[in-house]
Amino acid sequence: MRIITGKLKGRRFDAPKDVQIRPTSDRAKEGLFNVIEARRYINGARVLDLFSGSGNLAFEAISRGALQAVLVEASHLGVKQIEKTAAQFGIADQVTAYCVPVERYLAQRPVPYDLVFADPPYDLPGIPEMVETVVHGGWLAPDGWFILEHDVRHLFHEHPNCVFTKPYGRTVVSIFMLKTGDDESEADSSDS
Repeated sequence: MRIITGKLKGRRFDAPKDVQIRPTSDRAKEGLFNVIEARRYINGARVLDLFSGSGNLAFEAISRGALQAVLVEASHLGVKQIEKTAAQFGIADQVTAYCVPVERYLAQRPVPYDLVFADPPYDLPGIPEMVETVVHGGWLAPDGWFILEHDVRHLFHEHPNCVFTKPYGRTVVSIFMLKTGDDESEADSSDS
């Protein structure tokens, strides 16, 4: 895996060995970050990366200017690899990794984030409930985005808080925001 752009551009890192993860492809990651950067600032953002695996999305966000990232991964090997990579990249002070199941992490008192990433196993039960927990449970800052990677078994384009959805091969990226009465979405699901 590699960092696409920003202060860590071109840096390579490994996924944890002996851990079942499905890293976000470079194509999907580049498309996703193009959408984010076209519509909002990453600079100074606080990031929560759920099901973080290798830390791929959080490291890319920090490279592009995010202030700090909290990564949640259930695998001890995954957390060790995240911490090792953060130290190698010189960003250990910007990264906090927790070895805990995401469901348990989200059951605690919420802290709002500017960007929340989630790349759960596609067959994970309760993905729609997780969307509601993150979007309406206090995990998003007022203008925060929840960015979910999923497959076509879960379609969210009609969800009232879904402001963008696009397939990248077998992966679909959906973005959710809190909406107020006079809010019109910053992202448009018809965008390319």
